[in-house]
Amino acid sequence: MGRDGVPQESLFITGFSIDKRVRQNHPLRAIAKTVDFDFVYDEVRDKYGDNGNVSVPPVVTLKLMLLLVTYNVRSERELMATLPERIDWLWFLGYNLDSAIPDHSVLSKARTKWGSDVFKQFFERVVFQCVERGLVDGRKIFMDSSLVAADASRSSLVDTQSLKRHLDESYTEFERRLEDRDIGEGETNNRYVSSTDPDATIITRGPSSKLSYKVHRSVDPAHEVITATETTAGTTDDAHKMESLMNAHQENTGSQVEVVVADSKYGTVENLLACSDKGVKAHVPELRRAQEKAGMRRGIFSDASFTYDKSTDTFTCPAGKRLKRKSVHHGRQSMDYAALKTDCTACGLMGKCTRNKAGRTVKRHLRQEELDRMREIAGSRSAKADIRTRQHLMERSFARAVRHGFKRARWRGLWRVSIQEYLTATIQNIMTLARHGNPGHIANAEGTAMWEMPTERINPLFLQPV
Repeated sequence: MGRDGVPQESLFITGFSIDKRVRQNHPLRAIAKTVDFDFVYDEVRDKYGDNGNVSVPPVVTLKLMLLLVTYNVRSERELMATLPERIDWLWFLGYNLDSAIPDHSVLSKARTKWGSDVFKQFFERVVFQCVERGLVDGRKIFMDSSLVAADASRSSLVDTQSLKRHLDESYTEFERRLEDRDIGEGETNNRYVSSTDPDATIITRGPSSKLSYKVHRSVDPAHEVITATETTAGTTDDAHKMESLMNAHQENTGSQVEVVVADSKYGTVENLLACSDKGVKAHVPELRRAQEKAGMRRGIFSDASFTYDKSTDTFTCPAGKRLKRKSVHHGRQSMDYAALKTDCTACGLMGKCTRNKAGRTVKRHLRQEELDRMREIAGSRSAKADIRTRQHLMERSFARAVRHGFKRARWRGLWRVSIQEYLTATIQNIMTLARHGNPGHIANAEGTAMWEMPTERINPLFLQPV
């Protein structure tokens, strides 16, 4: 029976290789084999001077940020404290056991110095690699958005219309920070601002509200590669980002979109006609029809209940009365048609037709024929099948991001939260690239990839789910 003696450090260690201590099917080996990090040297060359102290190599800095998000480490301090204990992390960074560990402030300084463009370039380069490996079809994209909780509490909210703010000496500095703020929509966000993160906006869901950002994504269905992503204020309307996501997808993949799939939040008249102009099929339920089933429009005849006669340029209501053109709105690109007030007030169906005492008005778009064609496409059998697929596909994309800390912002400020999303989306694409696009990807005896990251958040200090 052996007994454990007093540990004694060896003066010299021979035959030790840190590479041999990292298993061959380790996920970081797949990442190192898949991604060329050297691009960052050219991207940040103009961010450094020729004199002074030598910086930590930009490649090491980028890899450290990737580790921070990949393993969902709580903080940069914790990352640096854990680094000497993780041989796999040291190997990934190109360090030895006796390498000097950088200070945690290196990462925050690099983010400030680099900005978000470097991380955007990183994301786009990995998307292009996915395209080169045949993992992106490019002709059909799915899109959706998800809220990200800001790193700020409701107690940080300041009423900008309160006279108390003039008693606080620090408010002058706070007002200066608000000058470049992209305020959210609605009266609440115009009045109340977080003093810790002015870019975050108030989102109300039921009885509760919180400060949030919003991430918008487009995903290619072939291998669920994230082809475009954008981070905005939490109150940004999803419909406003449909065209920009399509354009970013086409620029990042070099392919032409033929079909776009999204939920009714994107189904505005403007988006349907924009898709028509681009020759894109919009498998998107119309927002107006979704709204007609709820709120004040519930139980009221929809515009589809009125029959249009092109020869007379009139509508016929369910009661058989004529609605004639009343006015043209060039700003809204629409025409209003209305029946006589006497016809409406004497009609027995008025309660189901309108709550306006002056009678019912029906709108017709100046490009109504194009709009009707897009609505027909949106209601097709293939569109309904795609919409069902979209629900699960986009939920998977955001669910896989949760393991990397997606649901809460690590840092404050819109541009910093954008960096977090670029890193998260890049990690997800790298995983897809290594799983499907690398001929020599690491697999077990059954042929399935063994390098998937844990589904639960792991505390690297204690290796316990939290």
